[in-house]
Amino acid sequence: MAAFKETKFPADAPVAEKALGWVDDRFPLTKLWNDQWGKYYAPKNFNFWYIFGSLAMLVLVLQIVTGIFLTMHYKPDAALAFNSVEYIMREVPWGWLVRYMHSTGASAFFIIVYLHMTRGLLYGSYRKPRELIWLFGFAIFLCLMAEAFFGYLLPWGQMSYWGAQVIVNLFGAIPFIGPDLSLWIRGDYVVSDATLNRFFAFHVIAIPLVLLGLVAAHLIALHEVGSSNPDGIEVKENLGADGHPVDSIPSHPYYTVHDLFGVSIFLVIFSAVVFFAPEMGGYFLEYNNFLPGDSLKTPLHIAPTWYFTPFYSVLRATTADFMYVLMGAVAAYVVFIWLKSRLSTTVKSAIAGIALVAIVGMLPQVLDAKFWGVVFFGGSVVILAFLPWLDHSPVKSIRYRPTWHKFVYAIFGLSFLILGYLGTQPPTDFRTIVSQVCTLIYFSFFLLMPWWSAMGKFKTVPSRVTFHPH
Repeated sequence: MAAFKETKFPADAPVAEKALGWVDDRFPLTKLWNDQWGKYYAPKNFNFWYIFGSLAMLVLVLQIVTGIFLTMHYKPDAALAFNSVEYIMREVPWGWLVRYMHSTGASAFFIIVYLHMTRGLLYGSYRKPRELIWLFGFAIFLCLMAEAFFGYLLPWGQMSYWGAQVIVNLFGAIPFIGPDLSLWIRGDYVVSDATLNRFFAFHVIAIPLVLLGLVAAHLIALHEVGSSNPDGIEVKENLGADGHPVDSIPSHPYYTVHDLFGVSIFLVIFSAVVFFAPEMGGYFLEYNNFLPGDSLKTPLHIAPTWYFTPFYSVLRATTADFMYVLMGAVAAYVVFIWLKSRLSTTVKSAIAGIALVAIVGMLPQVLDAKFWGVVFFGGSVVILAFLPWLDHSPVKSIRYRPTWHKFVYAIFGLSFLILGYLGTQPPTDFRTIVSQVCTLIYFSFFLLMPWWSAMGKFKTVPSRVTFHPH
């Protein structure tokens, strides 16, 4: 075992320098800072799209800190939960501010994460060698959805109570195990005190621990392979005499200043929402949630919070009549694969067999539309994980793709926004038809990506990143 050698400092060295040296001899504090940020080299052509990762970290810390203060006064008891939230809002000094920061932070978190994922989609940040970064990010997204779902019940308002009731009952549509699974999740035959206690435990302890681990894994994987850039060029392939990429710069101080400016803008907007529009017209905090949960009084329109509504619209779009359209779409997709895919005959046959089983299962005599609604609801989320293997484009960035690809992305984005809006509205025949069309567009974007992403005339990708100093 090597002998311990402590760093020697001159007698007149600053106290702070000596203290830091004492810590570094026992814990790699400076090395961690340099590896993860201080001397981490990133492409020099980052634009505003690359600020959302740092903002997500900021909001994560904000949610944890405000959550800690809320748990000091919150009572995870069905008879006391709603009143404890009212106590926080009315009696605890600055409790209203902490509660509104937490509720607004939840929506801000999803806005930032959706924009962060949009950047990855536009610039191909999920492509090789960053597939694992994308998968870690997808797992973070799932954890955020679970965290939001478990936290949704805690205020024990009308929308909290009935929204949780509806979502938990979805699991009952799963054949054979559905009813028992719903019972296990609730801990009772209805949403009750047992449900509230286990949701509180998951929201405060279990999910945050998993989330923090995934965030750490996401960052470690990112710094191992390096950050992407708007040109989709691997800067590590062109190193300078100092061993660093010639098209990169140290994150500190360059991107520290860049991120601090973005944080300042974000905090101004965030503060404006917290102080002047915390309910955001009923989208961030529903009006029904200011009424205590009542198992004997069902709200006229039950809908989850806005960040779930695009996927919720997919669930509602899956009606009995729509199943015949989906059966035709599955059959057409299999025929398309047989005609256009380069897969082996064995793989094509396996896909055709799976599709045949699915089509038979979609018959109303076999499995009802509610089950398939849950399947497509889950599939609309899970399909995001397969993006690195669905995109066959010869270039990563949208900058060098054919112009019509931008219209494909725009139509996909518009359909996603429409699904999100329709999920907040009461269903009508017209809205159902629109949501069904948007559902087909949503899945077509991914399932047809192996072909359309490789079509068209692509621009030449430069050997160096495009950078305009300012």
